[in-house]
Amino acid sequence: MNAPFTKVYVIDGKGHLLGRLATVVAKLVLSGQKVVVVRCEDMNVSGSFFRNKIKLHNYLNKRCLSNPKRGPFHFRAPSRIFYRALRGMIPHKTPRGEAALGRVKVFEGVPPPYDKMKRMVIPRALRVINLKPGRKFSTLSNLSSEVGWKYQDVVADLEKKRKVRAQAFYERKKAIANIRAKA
Repeated sequence: MNAPFTKVYVIDGKGHLLGRLATVVAKLVLSGQKVVVVRCEDMNVSGSFFRNKIKLHNYLNKRCLSNPKRGPFHFRAPSRIFYRALRGMIPHKTPRGEAALGRVKVFEGVPPPYDKMKRMVIPRALRVINLKPGRKFSTLSNLSSEVGWKYQDVVADLEKKRKVRAQAFYERKKAIANIRAKA
């Protein structure tokens, strides 16, 4: 990806395919770029909901036989599922990979410092571009809540409040632009 070097990339995860977005983010962080991915709960995974649920349950069964407390640790939150997919694309056991993972932040919803920043989309990773119309897909929040993520409703409420605030800001901005245009 020929992307200009900026202070931080804030990527909106809504409508993106999980793996496709993870490849782009992996490439960016390995090249030294800081990346923040917001709204991970609205990411999509290709394939039917039932098939993806079976795959996720299959992963949750994997554990250390002698002492399950030793790992692997199965995070249920959508942001952590994305992070795990991303980690698989980075040599995370080397100092370079560890530093790259340190440059990534992933969130459900859009937390305060990033709600005022411009968010990007990655066209190469969008579901509407990559997935043939009519193909089945599932949303990461539905999958996560099916396997034990408890905060789907909380994040949805916070997102509603954020959207109301953003709409009010946009109306003010539009009014000011109209006044300046008339002056």
